[in-house]
Amino acid sequence: MIKSPRHAVAWTALAVALASAPTAVFAQAEDATSSDNAGGQGNDIIVTGTRISVPGLVSSSPVATTDQEQIKLQSALTIEDFSTKVPQLSGGARQGSQGSDAFGAHVLELRNFGQSRTLVLIDGTRATPFSFRNSIDANSIPASLIKRVDVLTGGAAAVYGADAVAGVVNFVLDDEFEGVKGTATTRLSQHGGAQYGGALTLGTGVGDRGHIVLAMDYTQRDMIRAGDRDWAETPGTTLPSLGGTYTDVASGNTFGYTDAGAFTTSPSATSNISARYPLVSGLKRFNATALYKYEITPDIEVYGRVMYTNVRSTETGTVGATPVALNETVSILESNPYLTDDIRNQLTFVDGAAAVNVSRSLNQIVMYHTDRDTFQAQTGLRGGLTPATNWNIYAQYGRSSESTDITGDGIRNAPSGASMFSTIANSTNIFAQDGSLEDALLSDFSSFHRDRDQFVTAANLSGTLDDFLTLPAGPIGFSLGVEYRRETASIDQDSALLNGTTYREGVQAAYRGSFDVAELYGELLVPVLHDIPLIEKFDVGGAYRLSKYDKWGTHGTWKIEANWKVDSNVRLRGTYQRVLRTPNFGEFAGGTSSLAFSSLVTVDRLRPRYGGDPCVLGTGDAAQCARFGAPAAGSVDSTAAGYLTGNYYYGGNPDLQPETGHTKTLGAVLTPTFLPGLTATVDWYELDLRGAVGVIQPIAAITSCYITDPSAGNPLCQLVTRNDDGSFRDAYVNNQNLGRILQRGIDIGVTYTLSPDWIPGDGLRLRYQGNIVTSYKIQANATVDAVQCKGTFGATCSSDGTTLVQPDYRHTAGVSWLFDKGLIQFDWQRISKVRSSAAGSTATISAQNTFDLSASYEFEKGITMTAGIYNLFDKDPPFVSSGGVFNTFPDTYDILGRTIGLSLSARI
Repeated sequence: MIKSPRHAVAWTALAVALASAPTAVFAQAEDATSSDNAGGQGNDIIVTGTRISVPGLVSSSPVATTDQEQIKLQSALTIEDFSTKVPQLSGGARQGSQGSDAFGAHVLELRNFGQSRTLVLIDGTRATPFSFRNSIDANSIPASLIKRVDVLTGGAAAVYGADAVAGVVNFVLDDEFEGVKGTATTRLSQHGGAQYGGALTLGTGVGDRGHIVLAMDYTQRDMIRAGDRDWAETPGTTLPSLGGTYTDVASGNTFGYTDAGAFTTSPSATSNISARYPLVSGLKRFNATALYKYEITPDIEVYGRVMYTNVRSTETGTVGATPVALNETVSILESNPYLTDDIRNQLTFVDGAAAVNVSRSLNQIVMYHTDRDTFQAQTGLRGGLTPATNWNIYAQYGRSSESTDITGDGIRNAPSGASMFSTIANSTNIFAQDGSLEDALLSDFSSFHRDRDQFVTAANLSGTLDDFLTLPAGPIGFSLGVEYRRETASIDQDSALLNGTTYREGVQAAYRGSFDVAELYGELLVPVLHDIPLIEKFDVGGAYRLSKYDKWGTHGTWKIEANWKVDSNVRLRGTYQRVLRTPNFGEFAGGTSSLAFSSLVTVDRLRPRYGGDPCVLGTGDAAQCARFGAPAAGSVDSTAAGYLTGNYYYGGNPDLQPETGHTKTLGAVLTPTFLPGLTATVDWYELDLRGAVGVIQPIAAITSCYITDPSAGNPLCQLVTRNDDGSFRDAYVNNQNLGRILQRGIDIGVTYTLSPDWIPGDGLRLRYQGNIVTSYKIQANATVDAVQCKGTFGATCSSDGTTLVQPDYRHTAGVSWLFDKGLIQFDWQRISKVRSSAAGSTATISAQNTFDLSASYEFEKGITMTAGIYNLFDKDPPFVSSGGVFNTFPDTYDILGRTIGLSLSARI
């Protein structure tokens, strides 16, 4: 059912586009191995994964590319609109990540390895991070200006520095754009929710010596609430009644109001307003970008970029949307002007006052409203030192600054120390539902002032040694460079959050931190053999980076690689690397913050971190349960908020050390001459990270202590403490260098373009890109066994508590019907069946398949319309009974439903 006129217009426009001339562009992700597929800077030839510039260079690392036409086919306004279709990009923080500390940001994550273990680059140099992690807000990158996106697997720390552990995502911008182009785009969900925006791009030469590109983007996304999707209904998510339950302490008389405002002596104890909770964050984004280059002399070019983005988002913060709940006994005076006869008849006044217990939720959910500015300016000089050698010097500065206004919360206690509620109990109508109680108790807080600064400067010399030495097999490629990077971060809080005096926010720490690193690096690519039987070309190479940190000492990372072209049909490649990730600011500089432990029951996004008490559920070891004084099986509800009485403590650890590890890749590129137009890549990889920084969530600690390792000396038992009555008191989840993350898998990519005579048009293009995970083990620390996590869902197997689904297979496959002025494309995304990672659980999620249909057509020269139906058959996300958010996993599965995209562009 189409719910609005906007949707009817979109359907009509889509039908016209498909009928009049189907020409969609599904530019497939393919192997970015040659310089023909690489973006350049000046006369440089740049391939993602190396700094060596050699004509005809091919990459030894697996690189999957998403090009400009594929991005257009997704009617993409933001990076998220297309990146979620890339199999290697597993999850991360997205528009549906309610309760995340990303506060509306979109954070990329490769292979479920954690947000801080994916390095994001813009034209081969670092993008500006935000907040306290090493990750960036992908919303700060203009989708309209992207030429291509390279996703490199296998780590690249020796080439690009720390954090490139799972791999690199490199956004290559179109710095050669010529002309003027305007684009208007909308994406409308059939079940409610819209995203729309526009872009204006101008590019021109500066005489015959330079070029400048200016671009502006605007995007707006409507908020979607849980009530807008039937599958997101959570009838079990109750809270104390909005109408309130009032109990006269002396007589025991109970009265209250219905949610509709009617007086009753048999009030409901609970209400459910979860339909009002945000499911998709509202967003407004403005981006302005300038790219420039100018030839100062025939041998020297100045170049650079300036980028500014403002993002305003509205979402659920870390404490969730649940409104403030009151449960307090107050003194109601007999002279209270708001007492009706019905109320007076229920109260017992002694000396002119009645003691009344009030249990009531306020009728305003807690919301975060974040305003984030991201700025980066880069300038550099580059040129040729000799015909075979280029030099490049640049400096860049970036800053992310954000502030969050919190609404729906308030101060618990007056300056005197008395409860705020008790102080207004007789001056405000605490029985009414007209908003007066909310006005009296709730305040707005300006908090989470998060600033992040990054300065990078580097000098690089690259090319070949042809001026000095030439080998029979070809030129020796090299790159040498120095780099300096300094990063600072600060987080300031409202005093109420610092002191923990609000109802919902807990204690939020303020802190500052900084680090710097000076680095030397070099790469070498040596051609060994060529033009002999079975070896058309064989190269070996290596890279080394020496990094001196002011906080973590000196570390080295390295890479060795080989590239063997057997003939025109087969090329083999492999890499072996040492990688490193330094702790982010939240991990090493963060102060101790806390939330109510019960938040792990009341906040949707935090629920996967706690699964109940095994001793009470009957799944725990009896002797271990008795040893720690747990309640008897079945004696209490351990999943109730009241069972978690204390706090959930989390924060940084100044003693953390960098994570280190090794990555391996081994693959083949097949281009059979007997099947022209076919390219296939198969790459095996291994990512092995030791001393991984992380936290052990309560669900993992409790499971280890009482189920998998019920020994008296299990150190994880100390991470969740008990009260005298056996209920849980506090949880401690500060960052530590814990254990090991090991993943092995296979990436497969196939493209095949054919032009059979029996098909009208210019032919067909078939594409397949898949990821198979053969093993994924997480070892929380050295005292416990590793857990096999491939093909699972749940917090037990999440490397950072963000992405909660770890499928062992994903693919995107498509077929494009090509025409002179466009194409039609049909895509299929599949995520394999997964099982629960919770101990003893037999729950599963079946394999999920979604399909897209898109088309593009150039009506007149420079005027193109692109349209698409995404999630063509309106597939709902899978339902999970526990451990998810709004009954599913928004970090992995499509939550919008059938969405119609329409984009019109004009270029002169």
